[in-house]
Amino acid sequence: MNGVELFLLGRALMKIGEAAMPEPEGGAGRHGGSVRSVLIVASDVATHPDTAVGEIAARTGLPQSQVSTAVARLKDTGAVTTAPDPADRRRLLVRQAPQVSARVAEVRATTIDDALEAALGDSTPEQRKEVADALEVLARHLAPRDQP
Repeated sequence: MNGVELFLLGRALMKIGEAAMPEPEGGAGRHGGSVRSVLIVASDVATHPDTAVGEIAARTGLPQSQVSTAVARLKDTGAVTTAPDPADRRRLLVRQAPQVSARVAEVRATTIDDALEAALGDSTPEQRKEVADALEVLARHLAPRDQP
């Protein structure tokens, strides 16, 4: 496998992951922003607590407007909290909520079974299990230790 193949595999896995995400209460239209940007922001906040929107944008490469939308969505679902920066009251600092919100628990409990079945088309249950097992191995070795 070369770098291009790995990159394309990564994109395919992201699409499967996005398809596995349960719809938020009120439907996708209730919340702005893409699942991808929300997960990127949540992951960044998990590893960089008490961080400003501009700092998240700089680290993730997302436009500041997308980060702001994702933070608003995460705050609305109880996944993050915001507080004024003591050094500059005009800035808000973002951190993970102290307790796991119902939405975060729902997302973490969701399996990839249906999304994997849709992505693999005419595969057999044995083939889907083989892919799921391979993903478990990859997750064990490559996934970030802090979950958003």
